Amino acid sequence: MHRRQLLLRAAALGTAAAPALLTAGPARADQRPGSAPGPAARLPAREEITEALTRAADHWISAHTDPGDNQWARATFFSGLLALHRATGRRRHLEYARAWAEKHGYALHNGVTTRHADDHNAGQAYLDLYEAEGRRDETKIAAIEESLHRMAFTDRPEKNDDWWWDDALHMAMPPFARLSVVRGEPGYAAKLHALYAHTRDAEGGPGLLDDATGLWYRDDRFLPGGIVSPGGRPVLWSRGNGWVAAGLVKTLDALPAGAPHTAGYRRTLVRLLARVRGVQRADGFWNVNLADAAHLPGPETSGTAFFTYGLAHAVRTGLVPARGFLPAAARGWHALADTALHADGFLGYVQGVGDRPESSQPVTAETTADFGVGGFLLAGTELLKLRGRG
Repeated sequence: MHRRQLLLRAAALGTAAAPALLTAGPARADQRPGSAPGPAARLPAREEITEALTRAADHWISAHTDPGDNQWARATFFSGLLALHRATGRRRHLEYARAWAEKHGYALHNGVTTRHADDHNAGQAYLDLYEAEGRRDETKIAAIEESLHRMAFTDRPEKNDDWWWDDALHMAMPPFARLSVVRGEPGYAAKLHALYAHTRDAEGGPGLLDDATGLWYRDDRFLPGGIVSPGGRPVLWSRGNGWVAAGLVKTLDALPAGAPHTAGYRRTLVRLLARVRGVQRADGFWNVNLADAAHLPGPETSGTAFFTYGLAHAVRTGLVPARGFLPAAARGWHALADTALHADGFLGYVQGVGDRPESSQPVTAETTADFGVGGFLLAGTELLKLRGRG
């Protein structure tokens, strides 16, 4: 493959959001992660964000004339692409997403009897298309609705241990939440919480949430007494925690503010974001192991994208103070847009499919994946919302 040149450009100052935050002094080369912001803590203008997002989306579409399967990785790309369509209205993005969904007949991988969260991820994009086209075609959401209805009401509704890994919270929490609102059926939201609570508090014994840090173990193999880093420290995988953050953001976006359990979701998200803010690298990225900076250190795009998405959402919705958290979101964005994104729209430094820091190594400027591009699109469109239309 011809070696791509990284896009190098100066960060443009924005004018519409939180101007008091855009005046920080320069960062030192030896600045520790999470310390005082430098120039990269300034948000760029809305037009610059939109250009970067469109470049990344159009590159992926041009390189993949076949839109791909309906499994979790490609579905995450389409979640991001449809978020970009909502922000910009570009018809090419909607048509590409519709062609993908129609190719699969709006069906789920493994069919409607599946209980696996990965299979439910496509339902997010199907719900997006259903909403984008005026809720007129019920066939678009028939499969995701039947599958979740089975879990909530007819197929062992007392069984709540299906989400045994933290990625599942992104894959399946949002469709449960959205169907609850679309159908006015609180049973979907109640089932969502029962599944989530098991993952948080009971999976593997203590649950996957680490009470001491607010971060999440990927699955029970990494709980205390299990797998550790080569340096003997815990393994708290960056992208796994990014999946949790993204799942909570999408769930909170879907449910009414006063719905049952939303206050708890907000607290959990805020605590996670506060912790990751403190271990952000000086260059704006996050390492693959949040608990051990020496464990395969280096830029990584997918975790960084989901944390940037979560931080931008939390600032926009007032869950966290802008002064403390917007600089971290801005540094994350600049890492993604100025270093990971190539001039032609290729998005690098994405750790491939896996379940831990060692997966799909090495991570380089030439490694990418569909879900990483989707995370980038989600992060940038959330920043567009924060920026407003000015």
